Amino acid sequence: MTTLPDRPNTALLVVDVQNGVVDEAPRRDEVVANITALVDRARRAEVAIIWIQHSSEDLVEHSDPWHYVPELTRTDTEPLVHKRYGDSFEDTELEGLLAAVGAGHLVVTGAESDACVRSTIHGAFVRGYDVTLVADAHTTGDKTRWGAPKPEDVIAHTNLYWQFQQAPGRTAAVRPAEELDFMST
Repeated sequence: MTTLPDRPNTALLVVDVQNGVVDEAPRRDEVVANITALVDRARRAEVAIIWIQHSSEDLVEHSDPWHYVPELTRTDTEPLVHKRYGDSFEDTELEGLLAAVGAGHLVVTGAESDACVRSTIHGAFVRGYDVTLVADAHTTGDKTRWGAPKPEDVIAHTNLYWQFQQAPGRTAAVRPAEELDFMST
């Protein structure tokens, strides 16, 4: 249903699951385990996996906080997109990588739910992609001291509103990790 012609394939995006991003996130281990399982299933199904890695003043390249969590291992054949903005498409090669594998449907995981994940799912949707957010494979840190809701509420709200996102010729969905079968996408 994507509005992108000749893009029948699915790609799994793993957004910013970096030490300094998820170190204090709620259900960190559960979320990382769900992402690990999705990566394994995507590899078995030969679905493209694209890793996204953020850099900023707090995530200085090659520092420990900048590195991906040790539980997740990228293979040399899986692209790594370096970014400096919330939307993983902004000023990166992501669109070209997705075009090269014919991906019109994106399955999105990662962190943070209310920042880079949200920016990326919206960025993908307005660019014509079908987007499935994995309900139990994204998380966020605690920003209550700045007036934000509790992390669990942010995650739940992101899952709630995304399932009702609509636009002509595109679909938005929210699915738990266990329901995703890359062999049938």
